[in-house]
Amino acid sequence: MSQGPRASGGAPSARTGERKKHRHTAASRAAAVDTTYRAGFACFVGRPNAGKSTLTNAIIGQKIAITSNKPQTTRHIIRGILHQEHSQLVLVDTPGLHRPRTLLGERLNDLVRETWSEVDVIGICFPADEPVGAGDRFISAEMAELKATVIAVVTKVDLVDPATLAQRLIDVSKLYEFADIVPVSAVSGHQVETLVDVIVKRLPESPPLYPDDVLTEEPEQVLIGELIREAALEGVREELPHSIAVLVEEMMVEGKTTKIYANLFVERDSQKSIVIGSKGARLKDVGIRARAEIEKLLGRKVYLDLHVRIAKEWQRDPKQLRKLGF
Repeated sequence: MSQGPRASGGAPSARTGERKKHRHTAASRAAAVDTTYRAGFACFVGRPNAGKSTLTNAIIGQKIAITSNKPQTTRHIIRGILHQEHSQLVLVDTPGLHRPRTLLGERLNDLVRETWSEVDVIGICFPADEPVGAGDRFISAEMAELKATVIAVVTKVDLVDPATLAQRLIDVSKLYEFADIVPVSAVSGHQVETLVDVIVKRLPESPPLYPDDVLTEEPEQVLIGELIREAALEGVREELPHSIAVLVEEMMVEGKTTKIYANLFVERDSQKSIVIGSKGARLKDVGIRARAEIEKLLGRKVYLDLHVRIAKEWQRDPKQLRKLGF
Protein backbone atom coordinates (compact mmCIF):
# COMPACT_ATOMS: atom_id res chain seq x y z
CA MET A 1 0.00 0.00 0.00
CA SER A 2 2.94 2.34 -0.64
CA GLN A 3 1.20 3.64 -3.81
CA GLY A 4 -2.45 4.48 -4.35
CA PRO A 5 -4.46 4.04 -1.18
CA ARG A 6 -2.14 4.13 1.81
CA ALA A 7 -2.53 3.31 5.45
CA SER A 8 -1.81 6.56 7.28
CA GLY A 9 0.14 6.34 10.53
CA GLY A 10 1.67 3.67 12.70
CA ALA A 11 1.41 2.15 16.15
CA PRO A 12 -0.48 3.88 19.00
CA SER A 13 1.64 6.08 21.25
CA ALA A 14 1.85 5.67 25.00
CA ARG A 15 0.99 9.38 25.23
CA THR A 16 -2.58 8.99 23.95
CA GLY A 17 -3.95 10.93 26.91
CA GLU A 18 -1.89 13.98 25.97
CA ARG A 19 -2.76 13.61 22.30
CA LYS A 20 -6.44 13.42 23.04
CA LYS A 21 -6.33 16.51 25.21
CA HIS A 22 -4.60 18.60 22.54
CA ARG A 23 -6.15 16.91 19.50
CA HIS A 24 -7.74 19.96 17.88
CA THR A 25 -4.76 22.24 18.54
CA ALA A 26 -2.39 19.73 16.98
CA ALA A 27 -4.65 19.26 13.97
CA SER A 28 -4.79 23.03 13.49
CA ARG A 29 -0.99 23.30 13.48
CA ALA A 30 -0.73 20.50 10.91
CA ALA A 31 -3.33 22.08 8.68
CA ALA A 32 -1.61 25.48 8.90
CA VAL A 33 1.01 24.38 6.35
CA ASP A 34 -1.65 24.97 3.69
CA THR A 35 -3.19 28.38 4.36
CA THR A 36 -5.98 27.87 1.80
CA TYR A 37 -9.26 27.93 3.69
CA ARG A 38 -11.33 24.80 3.10
CA ALA A 39 -14.84 23.96 4.21
CA GLY A 40 -17.14 21.12 3.35
CA PHE A 41 -19.07 18.05 4.36
CA ALA A 42 -17.93 14.54 5.22
CA CYS A 43 -19.70 11.49 6.55
CA PHE A 44 -18.78 8.16 8.02
CA VAL A 45 -20.72 5.18 6.72
CA GLY A 46 -20.54 1.48 7.35
CA ARG A 47 -22.46 -1.43 8.66
CA PRO A 48 -24.15 -1.08 12.06
CA ASN A 49 -21.88 -0.82 15.11
CA ALA A 50 -18.75 0.05 13.13
CA GLY A 51 -17.90 2.92 15.48
CA LYS A 52 -19.17 5.81 13.35
CA SER A 53 -20.86 7.81 16.12
CA THR A 54 -18.01 7.35 18.60
CA LEU A 55 -15.58 8.59 15.96
CA THR A 56 -17.78 11.60 15.16
CA ASN A 57 -17.86 12.59 18.84
CA ALA A 58 -14.09 12.16 19.17
CA ILE A 59 -13.43 14.50 16.24
CA ILE A 60 -15.92 17.18 17.27
CA GLY A 61 -14.66 16.98 20.86
CA GLN A 62 -18.17 16.94 22.32
CA LYS A 63 -20.95 14.40 22.46
CA ILE A 64 -23.40 15.15 19.64
CA ALA A 65 -24.21 11.58 18.56
CA ILE A 66 -25.36 8.83 20.90
CA THR A 67 -23.44 5.58 21.11
CA SER A 68 -24.31 2.06 22.17
CA ASN A 69 -23.05 -1.47 21.64
CA LYS A 70 -26.47 -2.24 20.14
CA PRO A 71 -26.55 -2.15 16.31
CA GLN A 72 -28.63 0.49 14.50
CA THR A 73 -28.43 2.94 17.39
CA THR A 74 -28.21 6.03 15.17
CA ARG A 75 -31.51 7.06 13.61
CA HIS A 76 -31.08 10.74 12.83
CA ILE A 77 -28.71 12.61 10.55
CA ILE A 78 -26.63 14.61 13.05
CA ARG A 79 -24.24 17.31 11.84
CA GLY A 80 -21.26 18.24 13.98
CA ILE A 81 -18.90 21.08 13.08
CA LEU A 82 -15.15 21.13 13.71
CA HIS A 83 -13.62 24.61 13.49
CA GLN A 84 -9.90 24.97 12.76
CA GLU A 85 -7.76 27.93 11.80
CA HIS A 86 -7.84 27.19 8.07
CA SER A 87 -10.80 24.88 7.73
CA GLN A 88 -14.30 24.00 8.78
CA LEU A 89 -15.28 20.33 8.68
CA VAL A 90 -18.97 19.49 8.87
CA LEU A 91 -19.30 15.84 9.91
CA VAL A 92 -22.57 14.12 9.16
CA ASP A 93 -23.32 11.14 11.38
CA THR A 94 -25.54 8.60 9.61
CA PRO A 95 -27.40 5.42 10.58
CA GLY A 96 -25.71 2.13 9.68
CA LEU A 97 -26.70 0.73 6.30
CA HIS A 98 -28.53 -2.55 6.87
CA ARG A 99 -31.05 -4.95 5.36
CA PRO A 100 -34.38 -3.30 6.27
CA ARG A 101 -37.16 -5.31 7.88
CA THR A 102 -39.52 -2.42 8.57
CA LEU A 103 -40.60 0.87 7.02
CA LEU A 104 -38.35 2.61 9.55
CA GLY A 105 -35.39 0.58 8.26
CA GLU A 106 -36.16 1.53 4.67
CA ARG A 107 -36.33 5.22 5.57
CA LEU A 108 -33.04 5.07 7.47
CA ASN A 109 -31.32 3.49 4.46
CA ASP A 110 -32.79 6.22 2.23
CA LEU A 111 -31.33 8.84 4.61
CA VAL A 112 -27.89 7.26 4.32
CA ARG A 113 -27.92 7.18 0.50
CA GLU A 114 -29.23 10.75 0.33
CA THR A 115 -26.33 11.87 2.55
CA TRP A 116 -23.79 10.06 0.36
CA SER A 117 -24.88 12.08 -2.64
CA GLU A 118 -24.40 15.44 -0.88
CA VAL A 119 -21.02 15.23 0.89
CA ASP A 120 -17.48 15.92 -0.31
CA VAL A 121 -15.73 13.06 1.49
CA ILE A 122 -17.04 9.65 2.56
CA GLY A 123 -15.21 7.57 5.14
CA ILE A 124 -16.23 3.91 5.16
CA CYS A 125 -15.68 2.49 8.64
CA PHE A 126 -14.39 -1.05 9.06
CA PRO A 127 -14.06 -2.30 12.66
CA ALA A 128 -10.60 -3.79 13.16
CA ASP A 129 -11.92 -6.43 15.57
CA GLU A 130 -14.22 -8.01 12.95
CA PRO A 131 -13.28 -9.63 9.64
CA VAL A 132 -14.28 -7.95 6.40
CA GLY A 133 -17.69 -9.32 5.44
CA ALA A 134 -20.44 -9.23 2.86
CA GLY A 135 -21.86 -5.99 4.30
CA ASP A 136 -18.50 -4.25 3.88
CA ARG A 137 -18.21 -5.45 0.28
CA PHE A 138 -21.75 -4.29 -0.47
CA ILE A 139 -21.19 -0.78 0.92
CA SER A 140 -17.84 -0.43 -0.87
CA ALA A 141 -19.47 -1.40 -4.18
CA GLU A 142 -22.15 1.26 -3.64
CA MET A 143 -19.45 3.97 -3.81
CA ALA A 144 -18.75 3.47 -7.53
CA GLU A 145 -21.40 5.93 -8.79
CA LEU A 146 -20.65 8.71 -6.29
CA LYS A 147 -18.69 11.91 -6.87
CA ALA A 148 -17.30 12.15 -3.33
CA THR A 149 -13.74 11.21 -2.41
CA VAL A 150 -13.87 7.86 -0.63
CA ILE A 151 -11.45 6.88 2.13
CA ALA A 152 -11.34 3.81 4.37
CA VAL A 153 -11.30 4.21 8.15
CA VAL A 154 -10.29 1.11 10.12
CA THR A 155 -11.81 1.73 13.55
CA LYS A 156 -11.30 0.21 17.02
CA VAL A 157 -7.61 -0.53 16.44
CA ASP A 158 -7.08 -0.49 20.21
CA LEU A 159 -8.93 -3.83 20.36
CA VAL A 160 -6.55 -5.84 18.14
CA ASP A 161 -2.88 -6.83 18.00
CA PRO A 162 -0.54 -5.46 15.28
CA ALA A 163 -0.70 -8.65 13.19
CA THR A 164 -4.50 -8.62 13.10
CA LEU A 165 -4.52 -4.93 12.21
CA ALA A 166 -2.03 -5.47 9.37
CA GLN A 167 -4.20 -8.22 7.91
CA ARG A 168 -7.32 -6.10 8.24
CA LEU A 169 -5.64 -3.22 6.37
CA ILE A 170 -4.70 -5.59 3.55
CA ASP A 171 -8.24 -6.99 3.36
CA VAL A 172 -9.77 -3.51 3.30
CA SER A 173 -7.39 -2.32 0.57
CA LYS A 174 -8.72 -5.04 -1.75
CA LEU A 175 -12.33 -3.85 -1.51
CA TYR A 176 -12.09 -0.55 -3.37
CA GLU A 177 -9.61 1.97 -4.77
CA PHE A 178 -9.67 4.14 -1.66
CA ALA A 179 -8.01 7.57 -1.75
CA ASP A 180 -6.53 6.78 1.66
CA ILE A 181 -6.73 4.16 4.43
CA VAL A 182 -6.50 5.40 8.02
CA PRO A 183 -6.44 3.14 11.12
CA VAL A 184 -7.84 4.93 14.18
CA SER A 185 -9.10 4.49 17.71
CA ALA A 186 -11.75 6.95 18.81
CA VAL A 187 -11.45 5.66 22.39
CA SER A 188 -7.69 6.23 22.81
CA GLY A 189 -7.50 9.12 20.33
CA HIS A 190 -4.92 7.27 18.22
CA GLN A 191 -4.68 8.89 14.75
CA VAL A 192 -7.88 10.92 15.13
CA GLU A 193 -5.99 14.10 14.25
CA THR A 194 -4.39 12.34 11.26
CA LEU A 195 -7.83 11.35 10.01
CA VAL A 196 -9.02 14.96 10.32
CA ASP A 197 -6.04 16.14 8.24
CA VAL A 198 -6.71 13.49 5.58
CA ILE A 199 -10.33 14.58 5.27
CA VAL A 200 -9.71 18.34 5.38
CA LYS A 201 -7.15 18.34 2.58
CA ARG A 202 -9.83 16.84 0.32
CA LEU A 203 -12.47 19.48 1.10
CA PRO A 204 -13.10 22.22 -1.48
CA GLU A 205 -11.81 25.77 -1.13
CA SER A 206 -14.67 27.62 0.52
CA PRO A 207 -15.47 30.29 3.10
CA PRO A 208 -16.88 29.04 6.45
CA LEU A 209 -20.32 27.47 6.18
CA TYR A 210 -21.34 28.07 9.83
CA PRO A 211 -20.58 30.68 12.51
CA ASP A 212 -17.51 29.75 14.55
CA ASP A 213 -19.46 29.21 17.78
CA VAL A 214 -21.75 26.51 16.34
CA LEU A 215 -20.90 22.85 17.15
CA THR A 216 -24.08 21.30 15.74
CA GLU A 217 -27.12 22.50 13.86
CA GLU A 218 -29.46 19.99 15.45
CA PRO A 219 -32.37 21.31 17.57
CA GLU A 220 -31.83 20.80 21.30
CA GLN A 221 -34.99 18.69 21.53
CA VAL A 222 -33.62 16.19 19.00
CA LEU A 223 -30.31 15.88 20.86
CA ILE A 224 -32.10 15.54 24.21
CA GLY A 225 -34.40 12.85 22.83
CA GLU A 226 -31.37 10.93 21.59
CA LEU A 227 -29.63 11.17 24.97
CA ILE A 228 -32.73 9.75 26.66
CA ARG A 229 -32.87 6.90 24.13
CA GLU A 230 -29.18 6.17 24.70
CA ALA A 231 -29.82 5.80 28.44
CA ALA A 232 -32.84 3.57 27.76
CA LEU A 233 -30.76 1.26 25.54
CA GLU A 234 -28.41 0.27 28.34
CA GLY A 235 -29.01 -3.26 29.57
CA VAL A 236 -32.11 -4.11 27.54
CA ARG A 237 -32.58 -7.36 25.66
CA GLU A 238 -31.32 -7.55 22.08
CA GLU A 239 -34.72 -7.22 20.38
CA LEU A 240 -35.84 -4.15 22.31
CA PRO A 241 -33.56 -1.32 21.05
CA HIS A 242 -35.26 -1.13 17.66
CA SER A 243 -38.63 -0.73 19.36
CA ILE A 244 -37.69 2.28 21.51
CA ALA A 245 -38.39 5.82 20.30
CA VAL A 246 -38.31 9.05 22.29
CA LEU A 247 -40.29 12.23 21.76
CA VAL A 248 -39.61 15.37 23.80
CA GLU A 249 -43.09 16.81 24.26
CA GLU A 250 -42.26 20.02 26.12
CA MET A 251 -39.32 22.08 27.37
CA MET A 252 -39.56 25.15 29.57
CA VAL A 253 -37.10 27.26 31.54
CA GLU A 254 -38.03 28.17 35.09
CA GLY A 255 -35.33 30.20 36.80
CA LYS A 256 -32.07 28.26 36.56
CA THR A 257 -33.80 24.95 35.78
CA THR A 258 -34.96 23.55 32.44
CA LYS A 259 -37.99 21.28 32.77
CA ILE A 260 -38.23 18.55 30.15
CA TYR A 261 -41.23 16.28 29.61
CA ALA A 262 -40.61 13.30 27.34
CA ASN A 263 -42.28 10.06 26.32
CA LEU A 264 -40.54 6.77 25.55
CA PHE A 265 -42.51 4.78 22.99
CA VAL A 266 -42.42 0.99 22.69
CA GLU A 267 -44.56 -1.38 20.64
CA ARG A 268 -45.93 -3.86 23.18
CA ASP A 269 -47.01 -4.14 26.83
CA SER A 270 -44.19 -6.60 27.53
CA GLN A 271 -41.64 -4.03 26.29
CA LYS A 272 -43.17 -1.35 28.48
CA SER A 273 -42.65 -3.58 31.53
CA ILE A 274 -38.99 -4.08 30.59
CA VAL A 275 -38.30 -0.35 30.24
CA ILE A 276 -40.08 0.54 33.50
CA GLY A 277 -38.56 -2.33 35.48
CA SER A 278 -39.54 -3.67 38.89
CA LYS A 279 -41.35 -0.92 40.83
CA GLY A 280 -40.13 1.63 38.29
CA ALA A 281 -36.46 1.09 39.17
CA ARG A 282 -35.20 0.81 35.61
CA LEU A 283 -37.01 3.91 34.35
CA LYS A 284 -35.67 5.84 37.33
CA ASP A 285 -32.14 4.75 36.42
CA VAL A 286 -32.71 5.81 32.80
CA GLY A 287 -33.81 9.23 34.06
CA ILE A 288 -30.74 9.65 36.27
CA ARG A 289 -28.30 8.78 33.47
CA ALA A 290 -30.12 10.83 30.84
CA ARG A 291 -30.42 13.88 33.10
CA ALA A 292 -26.66 13.90 33.75
CA GLU A 293 -25.91 13.91 30.02
CA ILE A 294 -28.56 16.54 29.26
CA GLU A 295 -27.15 18.84 31.97
CA LYS A 296 -23.73 18.56 30.29
CA LEU A 297 -25.33 19.47 26.97
CA LEU A 298 -27.35 22.44 28.26
CA GLY A 299 -24.97 23.63 30.95
CA ARG A 300 -27.76 24.07 33.49
CA LYS A 301 -29.84 22.13 36.02
CA VAL A 302 -32.50 19.86 34.49
CA TYR A 303 -35.77 18.42 35.77
CA LEU A 304 -36.64 15.40 33.64
CA ASP A 305 -40.10 13.80 33.57
CA LEU A 306 -40.30 10.49 31.67
CA HIS A 307 -43.29 8.33 30.78
CA VAL A 308 -43.47 5.10 28.79
CA ARG A 309 -46.21 4.83 26.14
CA ILE A 310 -47.27 2.10 23.74
CA ALA A 311 -47.44 2.83 20.01
CA LYS A 312 -48.24 -0.52 18.43
CA GLU A 313 -46.10 -1.43 15.41
CA TRP A 314 -44.85 2.16 15.12
CA GLN A 315 -41.87 1.08 13.01
CA ARG A 316 -44.26 -0.04 10.25
CA ASP A 317 -46.89 2.69 10.55
CA PRO A 318 -46.28 5.77 8.30
CA LYS A 319 -48.50 8.01 10.46
CA GLN A 320 -46.72 7.11 13.69
CA LEU A 321 -43.30 7.38 12.02
CA ARG A 322 -44.13 10.95 11.00
CA LYS A 323 -45.20 11.77 14.56
CA LEU A 324 -41.92 10.43 15.90
CA GLY A 325 -39.88 12.42 13.40
CA PHE A 326 -39.04 9.84 10.74
